[in-house]
Amino acid sequence: MTSPQPPGEGRSPVPAEAAGLAPGRARLAGRRVVVVGAGTRASADAQAPVGNGRAISILATREGATVACVDIDADAADDTLSQIAAAGGNACAIVADVTDERPCERLAADAASSLGGIDGLVLNVGVLGETGLAGTRPEAWDRTLAVNLRSQFLVCRTMLPRLSDGGAVVFVGSIAGQRPGSFMPAYDASKAGAHALCRHVAQEGAPRGVRANAVVPGLIDTPLGRVTSKGRPDRAVTPIPLGRQGTAWEIAYATIFLLSQEASYVTAQELVVDGGLTVLAPRLT
Repeated sequence: MTSPQPPGEGRSPVPAEAAGLAPGRARLAGRRVVVVGAGTRASADAQAPVGNGRAISILATREGATVACVDIDADAADDTLSQIAAAGGNACAIVADVTDERPCERLAADAASSLGGIDGLVLNVGVLGETGLAGTRPEAWDRTLAVNLRSQFLVCRTMLPRLSDGGAVVFVGSIAGQRPGSFMPAYDASKAGAHALCRHVAQEGAPRGVRANAVVPGLIDTPLGRVTSKGRPDRAVTPIPLGRQGTAWEIAYATIFLLSQEASYVTAQELVVDGGLTVLAPRLT
């Protein structure tokens, strides 16, 4: 089964998995997963695609998990919850501002209570930054680092002790944390820092068999990605070796793999999902 591909030129229709149409395979049966950043950015575009956090939440329940959908926006969390319920999945919604220590402590307790324990944690919180060093105000730098990095630290600090032995943490990073290109210094720095934090969490979790890895998206067709493209039009015409931008469902499948026991011997790694952009694109002529 295939489906029309995301906007942009491409070489073939995307498979059912990339379109979010494939059936579940019970890869997370019985697992209890917290997805922080489970909503999708509101958009006036009637054809707006699903965001990474919502796709991850929906797919996790389709694969048999019970999910706590966490977001600062109650409407966004409830919308994700409604879509899960309509598909017959099991989930709850929790509203929390994860840039603040006390809400993170409440979040950890509420999620553990609602799910009956925590086996997996996905960190999908992120905002963009301002452009260039001269164009980045110190207060904007602080805000980007607070959302993209401080929040990851606070959630891991409160959640890691509650994670069951053999559990898994997945950070949703960015290729901006590996190489320049976004032109947003705070965003690049925050993503590089999140990748480093992921490795530290993996180190602390290893004695209990708790794994921590990062999914590293390239150019993905999400509402936030479309906002970025409006501010930087060349993004939409970047020569991607596989011929198209990725979908949030493809980020979700990579995340499900790292949450599942299929990845039981994988930790402190970065799984790049970018259509070959970071390795192959510089060689294209």
